[in-house]
Order: sequence, then C-alpha cells, then structure tokens
Amino acid sequence: MYPREARHTLERLAKSFPILAITGPRQSGKTTLARACFADKPYVSLENPDERDFAENDPKRFLARFTHGAILDEVQRCPTLLSWLQGVVDERQRMGQFILTGSAQFDLIAGISQSLAGRVGRVELLPLSLPEMQAGVCLPNSLDGLLLNGGYPAIYQREVAAGDWFPNYMATYLERDVRQLIAVRDLSQFQRFVRMCAARSGQLLNLTALGVDCGISAVTAREWLSVLEASYLVTRLPPHFQNFGKRLIKSPKLYFLDVGLMAWLLGIRDESSLSTHAARGALFETWVVSELIKQRFNQGQPADLFFWRDSAGHEVDLLCETPAGLQAIEVKSGSTYATDWTDGLKQWRKITGDTRAPKPLLIYGGHDSHEREHCHLHGWQNLPDLLSQPRQ
Repeated sequence: MYPREARHTLERLAKSFPILAITGPRQSGKTTLARACFADKPYVSLENPDERDFAENDPKRFLARFTHGAILDEVQRCPTLLSWLQGVVDERQRMGQFILTGSAQFDLIAGISQSLAGRVGRVELLPLSLPEMQAGVCLPNSLDGLLLNGGYPAIYQREVAAGDWFPNYMATYLERDVRQLIAVRDLSQFQRFVRMCAARSGQLLNLTALGVDCGISAVTAREWLSVLEASYLVTRLPPHFQNFGKRLIKSPKLYFLDVGLMAWLLGIRDESSLSTHAARGALFETWVVSELIKQRFNQGQPADLFFWRDSAGHEVDLLCETPAGLQAIEVKSGSTYATDWTDGLKQWRKITGDTRAPKPLLIYGGHDSHEREHCHLHGWQNLPDLLSQPRQ
C-alpha cells in the first residue's frame, strides 16, 4: 500500500464520529485505505450478491453480526442499510464503529444526508497525489510521464501500462456505474461525451455547445455531466464573484480529476507525443488543479478553489482564500520562465488594489523556485509545500 495522506484525517475523525464514509472514484484506493486504517474490523463487500441479499432482506440481523463495527464496502449498493445503521450507532454510542466506502456520490451522499446527518465524518479520496507518489517511490521520472500516467494506484502497483489500464477502466465504468446511474441506450455516444469533456478540461463550461458537439440536448449534457461529477471523474471550478469594478464571467470551468485519464481520452499514448501536443498546457493546468483539490480532500476540507476572469479577458487561473487574503495562482506548463507569464498577475493586483493579500504564486513546468518582482515562482515538484503557510 502506498502511504495516503488521508489516513491522518480518518484517524482524527474516528475519534469524533460513529461512522466514517470514504468516497471517491473506482480504483482510487478506498478499500485498501479503510482496511489498512481499521485492520481490526471485519470487512464486507456489498458487491457480493450473498452479502447484499442478506443486508437488503434482513438488515437488522446483518448488522447484529458486527458488535464492534465493520468496514462496509460499496455501501451505495444497499442504500436502505443506512437507515438501520442510524439506530445501531445511536444505541451503542461509540465512535469509529462503521467505515463505509462508495464510488458513486448520488445514492450514498443522499442516504447519509437523510439518515445519518451529524453521525458521519467524510473523506473524499482521489488517486495518488504528488507527495504520496514521492513517499511511495513511484513518481515517474519526468513531468510528461506523470501527465501521461496520472495517479491511479493500480498503474504503479501492478506496473501495467497506462494505455492498457485506462481502456479497461473506462469499459468497467461505462458498464457498471453509468448503467446504474442513468439509462443510456448508446454507450458509445456517452463515451464520445466523456472524450469531448476531456478536450474541454481547463475551459469555460458551455453546456449548449458541448451538447451540440455530441449530438445531444443541453439538458442531457447537464445530466451526463452530473454523472461524471458523481463518479469523481470531473469537477466544476466556480468563478470568484467579488466585484472589483469589472463585469465578471459567471460560467464555471471544467476540470478532470485525473490527468492520466484525460490524456488517454485525448488519444495521447506516449511521452514524445505529449511533449508537443496542443493540449499539454491544459493537461498541466488540470494536474495542478487536481493536486490542490487532493490536498484539501486529504485534510477533510472542501475544495474551496476558484478562478477569476473579467469580460476584458483578464484572468487568474486559481484563487483560494487564506487568513491573509486571496491567494492568486497562475499556471504555466513551460519549463523556462518568460517575462510575459506574470502579465495576468500584474493586472490582478492592479485591479484588486489589495496590497495586503499574499504575493501571487506562479507554478510552472520547470524545477527552479525563486522570487520574482511580482510573484513567487515555483517548479512543479514543489507544489505540495506551496500553500502550507500564508505568503506575503
């Protein structure tokens, strides 16, 4: 097992909540993490037809077996069990009893909100982050290798080529998760939709245009995008609405949560193709955004990331709230610093006029890190430490 930063959050939450829920995409390591953290608890998978039938038809006896709690894997397969869990944990009044895992947000989170409100500590587990790869000694030798492979643990644990693993992952996802969540007659059309989303990662989301390109209505595009979000394949980054005297863009930006899957969907199969690909900049930006989201999820916090753009085209790739004020972050995939990279950050500071805010950060595809006149410049490998302390 690779060391997971979310383990510390799980151990903390287990002292305060009777139930813990670990959600995230398939194959992100949820079950492995749960069994490693709570090795003393029995493990039950509700993908097992016998166990699922027992839980659905006699939930009281099913739960009575676990006097000291248990790990219930893929619990969204039996959502009615959550109501019975409420009575069990309320009666026992012990923390850290049951560990629930699930790979689809809709049913699981709806069940938690209705039946287990206030009783569940939740952790969202995405694929391996950069510091987890560094600690597990599985970080690819180059940035392009990282962008090509992404962070799913199986790719490194089994030493399987990303080009072999992702097709099977997508086939399983389409046949199991998609068919469970919505009635899609033509899975090939849905797969085209997923590929079109990959081509738009890092761009403003326009559901009407996306639907037209895929031959579906904007309503269907919205529904299908919600499925991708529920499966932790994509996320929407909202704009920051603070008014600085300019007309602001109000559409969100779309991002994939694993850059390797995005690269595969774009048809990129090797590092030499990636290094000159037109989407390399979008891939790098997607990776940076996903890393910052992982950092927050691993700490048990919401993403709370934004972008800013006004109608004149001035833009900041990322904004996040800090105790010292808004932290602006610009992302550039190039490996050699160029003076025009800071133009957007200069305009940002000019428009906001907030001299007390932290000095902007510029994350790029090189290795050196040093201070420039208008920002702190950081190579991609230093990303894990950037937001640990407020900067001035």
